[in-house]
Amino acid sequence: MGLLEGKNILIMGVRNKWSIAWGIAQAVKAQGGNPIFTYLGEREKEALIKLTADMGEVAAYACDVTRDEDIDKLFSEIKERFGVLHGLVHAIAFAKSEDLQDTFVNTSRDGFTLAMDVSVYSLLAVSRRAQELMTKGGSILTLTYGGSVRVSPGYNIMGVAKAALEASVRYMAYELGPKNIRVNAISAGPIKTMSAKGVKNFSDILEVVEQKAPLKRNITLEDLGGTAVYLLSELSSGVTSEIVYVDSGYHNMGV
Repeated sequence: MGLLEGKNILIMGVRNKWSIAWGIAQAVKAQGGNPIFTYLGEREKEALIKLTADMGEVAAYACDVTRDEDIDKLFSEIKERFGVLHGLVHAIAFAKSEDLQDTFVNTSRDGFTLAMDVSVYSLLAVSRRAQELMTKGGSILTLTYGGSVRVSPGYNIMGVAKAALEASVRYMAYELGPKNIRVNAISAGPIKTMSAKGVKNFSDILEVVEQKAPLKRNITLEDLGGTAVYLLSELSSGVTSEIVYVDSGYHNMGV
């Protein structure tokens, strides 16, 4: 049996085959889990259908996390079909491209609000509904980046959003712990995704990590998927409120 055999895991944020969420979904499926997907718009739906073609029949639901009515509908449908939820993977973040290309101090008010809404508040919004379906306990997992604690030029508003996200993980872990619901985050090293392309000089960051990290390489989707399985499974039953770094050890380097 796999580590996630029979577990219903909601995965939010799959956009394409380069998405971290997709790497996690593949790992969940390989360990016997039942991935449940969300998508935003017809373009993501079509991409998701192609990606999951080899998985057999999968459940997929439309959800715009900026709309409470969408979130309510999503969890109502999951409850009706599956009854119980064992895990939630929140891999959703967004910032306006102009706020990533300009300087941080020039971040627009509406850009700041939008980034915090989609990248941070959405975790609270979906977790509030998910806890009601985690009647047997569960694991909530989100994604962050080292730009939350160190300046990563070009990451700008997303660095601030990720800092808020990490603080949210700690507060949520405290409040949901009595329900046997664990909340953790993976702080991923730089990896080539569509979102990463919006960060200025991203290729330079990849080169630095390869040169300076103890493992002398950048991370892969398989690295992230394996850690996600650990955090979603009973192997990590005593782990909560943690920011787990998967970055080839780069975060511990002083140069």
